[in-house]
Amino acid sequence: MHPIRKLVPALLLLTLTGCVFPGVYKINIQQGNIVTEEELAQLEPGMTRAQVHSALGTPLVLNPADTSVEYYVYTFQEAGGEIREQKVIVHYDNDTYSHSEKQLLDDLPAY
Repeated sequence: MHPIRKLVPALLLLTLTGCVFPGVYKINIQQGNIVTEEELAQLEPGMTRAQVHSALGTPLVLNPADTSVEYYVYTFQEAGGEIREQKVIVHYDNDTYSHSEKQLLDDLPAY
């Protein structure tokens, strides 16, 4: 028997054993802006838009029809599990910061 004929079944067996998975690996997925209480505490009424962006970063969602509101949204999904979301809505009056609404996560995952 030719030596290659002996090698083919062994290679085929090794290839197939590499295809057997006990489960599918799922990664953590993070998207958006993480905004913390400490960053929100820096905001004061009358701040310019640039000052707010300096404290919080660039907003994820802008509405061209209504520039008086900016949205900072963050979503986190751990290994294919439940999607958790936090939202911060920043309100402006005549292009200066007036107030914000927040729905923050209890704990922020490490990135």
